Formats: sequence, structure tokens, C-alpha cells
Amino acid sequence: MSDRPETPFDNIESAEQFVKLLIEAIEQSKRDVDADIAATDGSRSERSKKALQLISSNLAKLSQHMANSCRILNHLRTLRRLLLQERQLDNAPQAGNDHRELRRWS
Repeated sequence: MSDRPETPFDNIESAEQFVKLLIEAIEQSKRDVDADIAATDGSRSERSKKALQLISSNLAKLSQHMANSCRILNHLRTLRRLLLQERQLDNAPQAGNDHRELRRWS
């Protein structure tokens, strides 16, 4: 066992969990900013409103990037499972479907 503390990036599963939490936080921030934009009245300058719209746009982009990262982590986890299963079956005859499944993710 290692003495170093566990971090959100010790393995693919924990990294994926961390990214999902980050996505939730980004989505909540975007909802808050969008509510601020909707509640904007004459008291805010046009410049402030445009800044809020830019923030909302950047949060949407960030959310999409994090969703892509989550999918990539999921693919990596699937590939790892396929590879580990192949290692365990080294002594047994391999089915032809294993290689087709591996190519699907490459």
C-alpha cells in the first residue's frame, strides 16, 4: 500500500466521478448567471449584461468540454476492462469478437 493520500485522480473511476461533479457545478453556475441575465433591468449597464452573456457562453463551452472528457474517461475505462480481460484469458482460446470490440474504441 502507498502512504500517499488518495486524490480524485488515483484511477479512472474517481477521475470520472470528479469530472461529473465539476459538470454539475458548472451547470449550476450557468443557471445562476442565466437567471442574473433574465433579471437584468435598467439598473445594469449594457456592458455588464454583455459580460454576463459572455460568462454564460464560456460556461456552456466548458460544460461541453467536460462532457467530452467524461466520455473519454468512460472509453478508457472500457478499454482497460477489455485489455485486462484479454490478459486473464491469455491461456484460453480467444474469441474473434474481442478484437472487433477493441477496434471500436480505438
